[in-house]
Amino acid sequence: MKIIQEFKEFAIKGNVVDMAVGIIIGGAFGKIITSMVSNVVMPPIGLLIGGVNFSDLKVTLKDAAIDASGKTIPAVAINYGQFLQTIFDFLIIAFIIFIAIKAINIVRRKKDEEPAPAPSQEEILLTEIRDILKSSQKD
Repeated sequence: MKIIQEFKEFAIKGNVVDMAVGIIIGGAFGKIITSMVSNVVMPPIGLLIGGVNFSDLKVTLKDAAIDASGKTIPAVAINYGQFLQTIFDFLIIAFIIFIAIKAINIVRRKKDEEPAPAPSQEEILLTEIRDILKSSQKD
């Protein structure tokens, strides 16, 4: 029973819960970025490069054939185009995330640079009272 108690303590710790939430949100964010790359970014790039679809590029080592029993033997090919497409997707995703983080950091810096609000009348009065009490205790 002690192991069950230890597991409950581990699973309920704040760090584990925060990590789980981060992973779930990260997965959802990954789907958003993948969709943006596939549906928004890649079509104009494909248009610019003349409609070339990299995922179709391959080197065929052995063509598909039909054996004596009529069974189809699939072709053997090196699909380097799919590999190139995956690399391009990664680079685009990395660049988009870089731009998003850069924008977040700019907003965060602007927020940090904003001047602190002026103290209220109550705060000024309380500060004066505190200073008076400090000076009277020294005497």
